[in-house]
Amino acid sequence: MPQSFTVKSGNTRITHVCFGTHLPNDYVNIAIDHTEEPMSRFCVFVVSCFVWISNAQASTSVVDKNVPLEVIATDFELADGPAWDGRGSLFFPDVKAGKIFRYQPSQKKIALERDNAGRISATFFNHGQLYLSDNGNAEIATLSKGQKKRLLAFADSKKMRPNDLVVDNSGGVYITLTGAGQVVYVTAQGSMTIVIDGCDTPNGITLSPDEKILYVASYKPKQIWRYDIASNGNVNGGRVLAIMDDGPDLGADGMTVDRAGNIYCAGAHDIWIWSPAGKLLDKIACPTRPINCVFGDADMQSLYITGFGGLYRQKMMISGRSPHPPSLPERQPTSASRPVTIVPSHLVTDLDHEYARYGNRRLLMDIIRPEPPPWTLPCLVIVHGGGWLKGDKTKFRALAIQLALHGYATAAIEYRLGGEAHFPAAIHDCNAAVRFLRHNARRFNIDPERIGAVGGSAGGHLVGLMATGHDIEDLQGNGGNASVSSKLNAAVVMAGPMEMITGSVAEKSRMNPEVANCNRFIGKGIDDAFAMYRLADAYEHITKDDPPIWFMSGEYDNPDRNARSRERLAAVGVLTGISVYKDGKHGCWNQEPWMSEMVEDLDTFFKRAMAIDSDDQSDRAVE
Repeated sequence: MPQSFTVKSGNTRITHVCFGTHLPNDYVNIAIDHTEEPMSRFCVFVVSCFVWISNAQASTSVVDKNVPLEVIATDFELADGPAWDGRGSLFFPDVKAGKIFRYQPSQKKIALERDNAGRISATFFNHGQLYLSDNGNAEIATLSKGQKKRLLAFADSKKMRPNDLVVDNSGGVYITLTGAGQVVYVTAQGSMTIVIDGCDTPNGITLSPDEKILYVASYKPKQIWRYDIASNGNVNGGRVLAIMDDGPDLGADGMTVDRAGNIYCAGAHDIWIWSPAGKLLDKIACPTRPINCVFGDADMQSLYITGFGGLYRQKMMISGRSPHPPSLPERQPTSASRPVTIVPSHLVTDLDHEYARYGNRRLLMDIIRPEPPPWTLPCLVIVHGGGWLKGDKTKFRALAIQLALHGYATAAIEYRLGGEAHFPAAIHDCNAAVRFLRHNARRFNIDPERIGAVGGSAGGHLVGLMATGHDIEDLQGNGGNASVSSKLNAAVVMAGPMEMITGSVAEKSRMNPEVANCNRFIGKGIDDAFAMYRLADAYEHITKDDPPIWFMSGEYDNPDRNARSRERLAAVGVLTGISVYKDGKHGCWNQEPWMSEMVEDLDTFFKRAMAIDSDDQSDRAVE
């Protein structure tokens, strides 16, 4: 019989209709196939072949060869180290002119951010603020609302002039001092230590995505050095990773990395791109000498290049890394609709933690959880959206914090987007994240029998597929911990499609094949890869053994999108239902007042679905 419970959200009372009474304690791993055996075997063969072909695409270039290098502007004396703020603006200094500019791609507009800025050789954006390498004044500073604030002034202003910099997830800054032959580390509090001494003309500098490796470009010998980081500001002995062997012209300048850990460095004529293993992947030829580069744009799939000729942009097949959002009160957004990202002191953060590895590709998650109580914590995997082609785990930071404040260990994950690797790579990553957390439950104080997931938009599709495809081998991948179950104990789909071979996704694949996200995500249109679309179809995999699945939608975000899935889940006895939010549009889960309302409803659902009793934690006591 249908059941219901009511949650009050602001002035709106939402009644949740729950179909079925199936609870997650009595699951049996049974795979149900609705096709005849010969066709079933054929589909398995086709899917397996497509998976092999999809994995083989890793050898293709990360540069979008269909889009030529674009000249943005040339009205500068010497454009240097750029920085993307994650909100729509690119900052870069004109070293010789002593100015800092801001470029807003959405408006195709370049504006003066600060005049008389000094000789700024590089910028870097992280934690809600812009960091400056002030070469002229021999100091490191931050810039906020046009105002400079000194972080550190170097004692020897002639010898110790900063060149380039990179900021880690703790707010510490690695800086190259080219003239001194050193790399130094400045903590968020402003204390300095020498990290590397005796380096030959250190110039560009960057960190691997997991911040386990420091890369330094040695300008004159044109070498890229790799150093293992033992702890913040402390590295082990380095080695040469790669060499620019393009003739006598001096090179090895500014650097950046993409989300896969590939290294980019400005040379005498090109941007060089290496894999984390040091294999040369490609070069981007520049019309004038490049100086530095950084990823930017809303999809983080544009490489911005600065140099003697000005500002350029190259579209890429892979995304860069978004900056971490601000965690301090003074750096929070002023708009009431944007949720705060302050991490309270009683929450523990473990950012950019590796959860899966495929060769040199390391997948990362941001874990936020309460200080360890005397019982294990229920855990929620958080999967971002972005049409399977863009997006980043940092976009769900506020949601992760609010859920952690309700007593959950949260793990916001990155996954391989369609431009990097076609489906089923993304679902392999999602399931690998669950296996990693379950395998390391004791380490993170997690209850392995209470692991849920929530995702929005494309992330909602992946969460739905995690929930219904738990018993399908082709959806598991080889991301590690193969002997551990990836089965969720509960799932929430926020405005993501469950259907792929029917409904709007299939229609877009056929009607707009050139621009349909699903075609780029899977690699082909539905009529050319029907078996893969069926594999990606969460609705097709629904059985009575699935965990409880709840749906959330804004009032103006097609609440009927997954009505067929709810009906089918109810028919087989799985707990399900939907919450609809007044005046909500797509993405309302990342805006107030909807986020706070939805967090309360998420908490209510997960506590019920995973049988969490807030008043009695004795059954989850740590041994």
